[in-house]
Amino acid sequence: MESIILFAPLVGALLCGFGWKIMGETAAMWVATGLLFLSAILSWVVFLTFDPTAHAGGHYTVSILRWIESGTLSTDWAIRMDRLTAIMLIVITTVSALVHLYSFGYMAHDDNWREGEVYRPRFFAYLSFFTFAMLMLVTADNLVQMFFGWEGVGVASYLLIGFYYRKPSANAAAIKAFVVNRVGDFGFALGIFALFFLVDSVNFADVFAAASTLAETQLTFLWTSWNAAELIAFLLFIGAMGKSAQLILHTWLPDAMEGPTPVSALIHAATMVTAGVFLVCRMSPIMEFAPHATAFITVLGATTAFFAATVGLVQTDIKRVIAYSTCSQLGYMFVAAGVGLYSVAMFHLFTHAFFKAMLFLGAGSVIHAMHHEQDMTNYGGLRKKIPYTFWAMMIGTLAITGVGIPLTGWIGFAGFASKDAVIEGAYAGTQGGYAFWLLVIAALFTSFYSWRLMFLTFFGEARGDRHTHEHAHESPMTMLIPLGVLALGATFAGAIWYSSFFGKTNEVAKFFGTHYATPGTEEAAAFAAANPKASELKYAFDGAPGEGGIYVAPDNHILHEAHYVPTWVKLSPFVAMLLGLGIAIWFYLINPSLPGRLAENQRPLYLFLKNKWYFDELYDAIFVKPAIGIGRVFWRKGDGNVIDGAINGVAMGIVPFFTRLAGRAQSGYIFTYAFWMVVGIAVLITWMSIGGGAE
Repeated sequence: MESIILFAPLVGALLCGFGWKIMGETAAMWVATGLLFLSAILSWVVFLTFDPTAHAGGHYTVSILRWIESGTLSTDWAIRMDRLTAIMLIVITTVSALVHLYSFGYMAHDDNWREGEVYRPRFFAYLSFFTFAMLMLVTADNLVQMFFGWEGVGVASYLLIGFYYRKPSANAAAIKAFVVNRVGDFGFALGIFALFFLVDSVNFADVFAAASTLAETQLTFLWTSWNAAELIAFLLFIGAMGKSAQLILHTWLPDAMEGPTPVSALIHAATMVTAGVFLVCRMSPIMEFAPHATAFITVLGATTAFFAATVGLVQTDIKRVIAYSTCSQLGYMFVAAGVGLYSVAMFHLFTHAFFKAMLFLGAGSVIHAMHHEQDMTNYGGLRKKIPYTFWAMMIGTLAITGVGIPLTGWIGFAGFASKDAVIEGAYAGTQGGYAFWLLVIAALFTSFYSWRLMFLTFFGEARGDRHTHEHAHESPMTMLIPLGVLALGATFAGAIWYSSFFGKTNEVAKFFGTHYATPGTEEAAAFAAANPKASELKYAFDGAPGEGGIYVAPDNHILHEAHYVPTWVKLSPFVAMLLGLGIAIWFYLINPSLPGRLAENQRPLYLFLKNKWYFDELYDAIFVKPAIGIGRVFWRKGDGNVIDGAINGVAMGIVPFFTRLAGRAQSGYIFTYAFWMVVGIAVLITWMSIGGGAE
C-alpha cells in the first residue's frame, strides 16, 4: 500500500506527460487525477489505521531497492512509516488530489496560451511529478533519499512557477525561487556531509542513535571549533529556511505567485513550504541536543511571523496577501519546533494545510470570476455574485484568524486550536519573552489583513471595471467541490485531533509512538512547586532518539507547562483577533476613506511595508549589482581583452609573422634547400651523439 501511495503520482505524471497524444488530452488528465485520489484514499487509510505500538520503535520500513553502495556509504531506497510520515502523506495527497480536480475548471480556458495550443497535460504532469517528489521527501529513510526529494520539489517548483514561460515576470520568479533555494540547499548539504563525516552513515536509525554522542563532540568548521550537534542542527535549519521561506531566504515566496493559482495552493500554501518544518521535526533527535540552534530557530521564526504579517497589511494583490500570510504562519510553526513542541508544530502544519489551501483556491475562484483581475482594490460587492466562494473564504478566514470559544482549547475552527497552542507553547518555552509577544502581535495583524481581504473583495460597492463586475460568475463544480472538502478540514481538523497533538503528555506520546513514563516523585514535586496551578506531573517523555515520529528529551516538559500558562496568555490571541477584526471593520466598512488618508499621512511607513522592508532592493544592492559588475569586468577585461585578445593576437600577429619568415626561407634555389638539409643532419647527428654518450 505504501509503495502505491508513493509511485501512483509518478505513474500519473509519466502517462499524462508522455501519453496524452495516445489517450487524449482529457483522458490523460483524468488518469493523473484518478491516481492522485487513489494515493489520497490510501494515505487516509494508513493514517487512520496506523498503530505505533504494533511496531518496534513506533515505526516500520518498506524496502524498495538497494540504491547507493560506495565505500562505507550504503543506502536503500526505503519508506520510513511512522506517525510523522502518515501526517505528511494525508496533507500532501489530499491537497494535491483536490488541486488536480480544481485545475480542470481553472485551467480550462487560459488566456496565456494561443488558440489550439495544448498545455493542460503538461501542467497536470508537473503537478503529479511535484507530488511524487514531495512524497519521496517525507517517506525517506535516509538523508540522501530526502535530499533527492528535496531537490525534486525544487525542480517541480521551478517548472510550475515558470509555467507561463512567455511572461518575463514568471521566468524571473522561477529563476529567483530556484537560486534562493540553492542557498538553503547548500547549508542542508553541508549538514548531511557533517553527519556522514561523524557518524559514517546517512540512515536515520544510525544518525538518531548517535545524537547524544554528537552533543559531546567538537567539530572544526571555518577555522573554529563547534559543538557538532549545534552545528549540524544549524546547517540543517539553513536548508529549512530556504524551502520554508524564513526571513533572509524568504524573498522568493511572494514572487512565486506568478504561477497559476492551483500551483500557489499546492506548493506555496500546504506542501512544499512545509518541508522545512517537517525537516526540523524529523531531525528532533538532533535538535533536542542543540539548545543554541533551537533558540535561533525560535527567534527567527517569530521575527518572520511578525515581518510577513506587517507586509501583508498593505498588499493589494489578493494572492500576495495570502502568500505573506503563508510566510507568517510558517514562522509560527518554527517557533513551536524551536521551543521543543514538535507535535504542535505538526499540528499547525496539519490544520494550516486545509485553511490555507482553501484560501488560495478561493482566491483563484475570485480571480476566475473577475477575468484574472488580482487587485483587490478593483473588487467589492462580490458576495452575491459568487456566494459559494464567499462562504468558503469566510470559513478559511475564520480558521486563520483563530475564531473559537476562548479557554476551551479546541472548540473552534482549525486555526483557533493550533495557533493558540503555538502561542501558549511560545510563552511556556520562552517565559513570555520575544517570541511570545511577536506572535501575539502577528495574530492581531493576521486578523486585520485577513478581514481586510474579505471586506475589500466581497463587501462595499463594486470598484474597477464595470463590465468585469457585471459578468462575474460562480466557478464550475470542479472548482467548488475542492473548496467544500477543504472547508470541512478547516472547520473540524483542530477539534478532532486536538488531544493527539496538544493533549496530555501520554496522549501525544501514544499518538506519535514515543515512549512515556511516570517520573520520580522528586521531579514531580519540583515541577509542581514551580507551577502552582499545575497538577502533579504524571507523565514525561522517556523515549530513545529515533523512537516514534518525534523525539522529546525527558527533561523537556514544555508540552505540560503550556497547558498551565496564565489565563491572560490563553486569551491573548483571541483578544488580538477581535482587535484586528474591529480595526478592519472600522477601516473598510465604517470609514472606507481612512486607509487612504492614513497611507498619505504615514507615507514613509506605508512605503516601507509596501516595498517589503526593502529586502529585494537591499539584496539587489549587496548581491545582484556587484555580481553583474564583476561579470561585466570578466566579460570585457577577461573574455574580451585576455581570451579574445590572445586568440586574435595569435591568429593575426604571431602566425602571420612566422609565416612571413617561412616565406622568405622559400627562395626557390636548390643550394638553399641543400644547405638546410645539411644543417638538419648535423643537428640530428650531434643530438644523437650527445644523447648516446649520456646513456
